[in-house]
Amino acid sequence: MENLNDDYFMQQAYAEAEAGYNESGIPIGSVLVHKGQIIGRGHNRRVQNGSAILHGEMDALENAGRQNASVYRESVIYTTLSPCPMCSGAILLYGIPRVVVGENKTFLGDEELLRSRGVEVNVVNHPACKAILEKFISEKPGLWNEDIGV
Repeated sequence: MENLNDDYFMQQAYAEAEAGYNESGIPIGSVLVHKGQIIGRGHNRRVQNGSAILHGEMDALENAGRQNASVYRESVIYTTLSPCPMCSGAILLYGIPRVVVGENKTFLGDEELLRSRGVEVNVVNHPACKAILEKFISEKPGLWNEDIGV
């Protein structure tokens, strides 16, 4: 089911990706939305915080703070890039039923795992999400490979 607010929330996730790029980090952003309200937003902060785990989705979840399980089960996570195994695991752990992905051409994460566990995954092929990541990869291929574990 397509949500009329998908464009707006993907733009919010993209704004997070831009913030990460402007901080010399990896331009991947995410927002966690509960009942039409953003309750957590974030972007990849591995470089900025010297973190091993702060991908965009993980940062958005962290910034949402502790939530009751029912909140996650009624939420949607928007991410500018297909979720990696770590982020997909967090989505499954918390029972988030829907993921909206900006693009999956530069990196195809664990979308099939998510789908196999009943998560609705919608890829919207957002051109700006792909463009900013392609620009980053061309500028800093070593850092990109580090981020995806290559």
